[in-house]
Order: sequence, then structure tokens, then C-alpha cells
Amino acid sequence: MNIVIIIATVLISGAVFIPTGIVIRKKSAESKITSAETEAKRLLENAKRDAENIKKEESTRKLILVVGGGAPARVYQNAYKKITADDSNATSDQADWIGIMATRINAQLLKACFGNYCKNDVVYNPTVEDLSFDGQVLVASGWKPGFSTDTDAVYLGEKFDGKVIVNLSNIEKVYTDDPRKNPDAKPLDNISWGDFRKMVGDEWTPGKNCPFDPIASKKASELGMKVICAGGKNIENIKAILNDEDFVGTTIGE
Repeated sequence: MNIVIIIATVLISGAVFIPTGIVIRKKSAESKITSAETEAKRLLENAKRDAENIKKEESTRKLILVVGGGAPARVYQNAYKKITADDSNATSDQADWIGIMATRINAQLLKACFGNYCKNDVVYNPTVEDLSFDGQVLVASGWKPGFSTDTDAVYLGEKFDGKVIVNLSNIEKVYTDDPRKNPDAKPLDNISWGDFRKMVGDEWTPGKNCPFDPIASKKASELGMKVICAGGKNIENIKAILNDEDFVGTTIGE
């Protein structure tokens, strides 16, 4: 069966394709929310476009969307952190749950946009053994505190035998440092899991912004997965990745 897993972070994050065991994760750019109405309209247009693309694919291809919290999650998480700045009882788990709930709202909207293509309920736990997948599209959201939907993507990749995760974001490559802060930061074509994990560390904090979250990185490394980080706007480049052609991006794990 030709399975396409899209980890989407609509407001959110992105896409996982597994046509031949390829998992693709896409993150949306860190943009400010002008209004919920504008974001919902953009999400609906993207969903309709993706649905039309699915119609053009062979009937055996399936699509799994794992939805992140995106900018809305960070807005609420930052509000929580400010309000509880002097509260000794405030926990990172609470901030994580706020982000998770944002992913679930986004996921429910995305499921609704796909209509009859998505026949099952939104998946909250990617490790469920008897997970039903009756339509062409399955939508999943955040699971539990301790990591981002990057980790959910790895679990789904493991479940569906995906060995490659393609992480689409607003940057075309992984850099040696944050290029927004360090003009001397250099883009990388390849990096080992060992070196990448030194860059991102081992701990997850809610709202952390990095190419691939530390918990997901550890598990992907242990499973022998490969992660390709690339820009999410260059459709031709994404096609090249899926077709195993030359592409612009960074490969982690080679």
C-alpha cells in the first residue's frame, strides 16, 4: 500500500509522506497571527489543495496528517508563563498541555476540512495498536507532555515502517548556529546524529524552536531513521526529495 504521512502544523506544522517509507514533517514559519479568521481561511485553502492532490494520486495512497500547535500554542504558552512567573507551583507539563490542546483544535479543524476523505476520529495517541485507518486521510494531534509533534512523527514512522523523516520549515538547511543571530553561521548538507544532538541538547521545553526536537532526535537515532530538513515552500524541491533526486536541504543521520 502506498502510504503518505503528512505531519502538518497548519498554523501549525507539517507534513509526512510515506510513499516508499518516507516520513515528511513540515513546520509552518513563525509568523504572527493577524486573526483567527485569516488563519482558518488559509488552513482551509491548504486542506482543499491537499485534498485535490490526493484525488490525483492512485487510490491506494493514504495520507496521515500530524498537526502541531504553531503560533497559537506559543501565544497561550507565553501567556501562561507570564501569569505564573512568580508561582512556584507552575510546571512545564501545564505549558505542554496548553500546546497539546492547541494541536487538537487545529487537528479537528483540519479533519473537518477533509470531509469524507477523513473517516476516523482525530488520533491523540500514535502508539495505539488497533489504530483504525478507514479513509484516505487520517489526522493526528499532540499526544502528551514531554516532547513536540516531531516525536509523534517518529512514532508514526516506526508504526508504518518509515525510515526517512522530511522536516519542512521556513529554513532550507540546518545551520551551525542560529543564522538570525550569528552572521557567520554556515549551512550544512549532512550532519551525524551525534553532532546534531549536541546542537539541540537532550531536554525538551514547551515551545522550544529547533530543527527537530531533542526527544524525537534521540528516538529517531535509536531507530536508525534519517531526517531531511528542507524549506517548505519550494514544491519542486519537495518533489525531488520524494523522488530520490538531488535536493536542497540537510540530511541528519548519514
